[in-house]
Amino acid sequence: MIIYSIANQKGGVGKTTTCLNLSFALSKFGKKVLAVDFDPQANLTSGFGINSSCPGIYDVFSERKNLDEVIKKIKENLYLIPSNFELSGFIEEIKNEMDKENLLKNLLKNLKNFDYILIDTPPSLSILTINALTASNAVIIPVQSEYYSLEGLTHLLKVIKKIKDFLNPSLKIRGFLITLFDKRLKLSYAIEEELRKAFKEKVFKTIIPRSVRIAEAPSFGKSIFDYAPDSPGAIAYFELAKEILKNDEKEGSW
Repeated sequence: MIIYSIANQKGGVGKTTTCLNLSFALSKFGKKVLAVDFDPQANLTSGFGINSSCPGIYDVFSERKNLDEVIKKIKENLYLIPSNFELSGFIEEIKNEMDKENLLKNLLKNLKNFDYILIDTPPSLSILTINALTASNAVIIPVQSEYYSLEGLTHLLKVIKKIKDFLNPSLKIRGFLITLFDKRLKLSYAIEEELRKAFKEKVFKTIIPRSVRIAEAPSFGKSIFDYAPDSPGAIAYFELAKEILKNDEKEGSW
């Protein structure tokens, strides 16, 4: 089982969209996938067409529900642990707890029957994101094709290094994913060039285009594969899944 966090403290870079569509894409390859909504905004939950008022991961932490009671089957090979706004209070509730960075890891460690777990993180470097990274084998970092999106990367990489040093020595950066790429703009190509120069093979070959279809799909509670299966966005996320599967096979044992 491989656990990925989709993380970047900057909002609007495509974290939730990537978690949603990559989950669908991996399941289309026959992998059993669990998506975890670990953001109090619950956008991943609504993107899957699930009402965010339903029991979710906070209910498990608060011991109102067992983990198996909140896992929702979306379709064959694809499952979701929902979130809701109550998760926002989790940060305050655990601030004085011992081992608070490992709560999500301890929750997920007994799940053995999934090939992939993908965790959608909030647009911050709060204890929620730290929990997600501590629970993960690796992190996928979406980077929007604009200069402002590069500014926070240094801080994010420092946080990842600290987590690797003190909490999760096996944590890896699987790759930087270029999102919202506009082929009409020179700026998009300049950002791509800068990223590939700085991080080389750590930048995914697959690029996610700026797409109205990708943006619209979650508002209908659908993935891009259900909403516009022949669109460039669907093709891109399908190619991303292929690239990840190939890289993971090459990586071997985690």
